[in-house]
Amino acid sequence: MGAVSGPLHGPPAPAQPRQIPGEPAAALAHLMRPGTLHLPSLPPLSLYVHLPWCLRKCPYCDFNSHELSAPGLPAVAAPRGGSPRTGGPGAAAGARTRAPEPVPASLPESASVSVSVPEQRYLDALVADLDAALPLVWGRTVHSVFIGGGTPSLFSPAGIDRLIADIRARLPLAAGAEITLEANPGTFERERFRAYRAAGVTRLSVGVQSFDDEMLRRLGRVHSGAQARAALDEAAAAFDTFNLDLMYALPGQTLQQLQADLDAALAFAPPHLSLYHLTIEPNTAFALHPPPALPDDDLASDMLDLLAARTAAAGLARYEVSAFARPGHRCRHNLNYWQFGDYLGIGAGAHGKLSFAHRVLRQVRWREPARYMQEALSGKPWGAVSNQHEVARRDLPFEFMMNQLRLVEGFELAHFTERTGMPLSAIEPALAQALRRGLVERREDVVAPTPRGLDFLSDLQGLFLPDDRTLRGR
Repeated sequence: MGAVSGPLHGPPAPAQPRQIPGEPAAALAHLMRPGTLHLPSLPPLSLYVHLPWCLRKCPYCDFNSHELSAPGLPAVAAPRGGSPRTGGPGAAAGARTRAPEPVPASLPESASVSVSVPEQRYLDALVADLDAALPLVWGRTVHSVFIGGGTPSLFSPAGIDRLIADIRARLPLAAGAEITLEANPGTFERERFRAYRAAGVTRLSVGVQSFDDEMLRRLGRVHSGAQARAALDEAAAAFDTFNLDLMYALPGQTLQQLQADLDAALAFAPPHLSLYHLTIEPNTAFALHPPPALPDDDLASDMLDLLAARTAAAGLARYEVSAFARPGHRCRHNLNYWQFGDYLGIGAGAHGKLSFAHRVLRQVRWREPARYMQEALSGKPWGAVSNQHEVARRDLPFEFMMNQLRLVEGFELAHFTERTGMPLSAIEPALAQALRRGLVERREDVVAPTPRGLDFLSDLQGLFLPDDRTLRGR
C-alpha cells in the first residue's frame, strides 16, 4: 500500500556483492570480523512482515503482491465489503469455505466474496524464517513491527494473533512497541478491526486512495467510497491512532475532485495522513497501458499546494515527503527506515537491513510465495533468503541520503557517522554542491532539505551517488 523505501524497495545490490557464508555460525563470525566501517553503536531495530496476497493486483502497484484468483491455494475465507459474517477463520466451528474465485470489477457494498490464502502454512514459514534469522539480531530490542502487503487484512484475526504471539516469543519488543497492520477497505467487516486490536495491533493503516467511486474504478481498487468510510469509522473507534492513505494526480482528476477527497478524509480527523502522487512504475499494468488524462505538471503542482495548505490548516504537520501527522502520531516504524535504522524483513520478497560493528548487511527473501514457503520450511540455513550481501562502502552515502533527505527536519551530521561508520568527509563534496544549488540548508550541525530540495528530491539524492552510478536504471 504505502510506498516507502525499505522492506520491499531496497537499494539495488552492488555490481559485485560480497557473499555471506551459508552456515549461520560461520556467517555470524564473518559479519563480526574487522572491517573498514566503524559504527559506534547499532541503530534501532524494527521488524517488517510481508503478507503478499491481495484481492486484485492494482494496475499501479509494483510491490510484491499476488492475486488470490490463482488456483490451488488451501481454503481460508476472508471477508469482503462490510458483511457481518463471511465464514472466515473467526467464524463458528464447522463453517465451510469455497475455492478461490476471481474478484469482479466492482462489487456492491453488501457483497461478500470468499477468497483464500494459505494462512497456516504461510505463518509456519514466517516462524521458520524468523527462527533462522535470530542469530543476526540476538539480544537486540525491536521497537516497531509493520505487517504490510499485499493486503494483510485478508489474514484472520486469529492468524494475526498467532503471528504477533510468535514474534513476542522470539524477540524482545520494547514497551509500547508500535505494531502496524495494513488494511484494505475491501476486506473490511465490522468487529474485524477490533479483533486485530485485541490481537495486539496498535495502529491501522487504511489504504483508501480515494473516496470517489469513479477514481477508485480507474485505479482498479476493489472497494467503494462507502466501504472506505465504513472502514475508517471502525478504525477510529477501534484504535487510538491510525493512518489514512490517499493518492492524487489520478487519471482525469480535477482540483475540485481532489478537494472533495480531502474534505472526506479530513472529516475523519485522521491522526496520520499519507499522500502519494500517482506514479507510473516499470513492470506494472499502467506502464504497459498508461491511463489517459493524467494531470500535467502544473496541475499536479497546484494539487500539492492544495494538500500542503489543507493539511497544515487541519493540524497535520508534514514531517516527510508524503507523510503528515498530528503531534505524537508520527509513524515510528517508517521513521526508523528514513533515519537509516535497521529492520529485519521476513516474508515473501521482503528486504532487510542489519548493521554490525564493521559492516551493513542487506537481505532479500524469495519473492514468489510458494517458493518462499518451500524454502523457509526446508530446514536449510538461510532457506528463506534468496540474496544477501554486504553494502559496499562506496554505496553507503547514497543509501543514507536516499532515506534521511525524505525528512523535512533533516538530520544531524553526527548521525551520518553513527549509522554508516564513515567520516563526514565522505559526503562533504556532494553536500557543498547541494548547498550551492539551494537544495539543502545547514543550521549549525543539522542539514535539511529546502522546499526546493523536497520538490526535486531525486536530483538531490542523486548528488550522493558514486561517480559511476546514476539514478537511471535503479
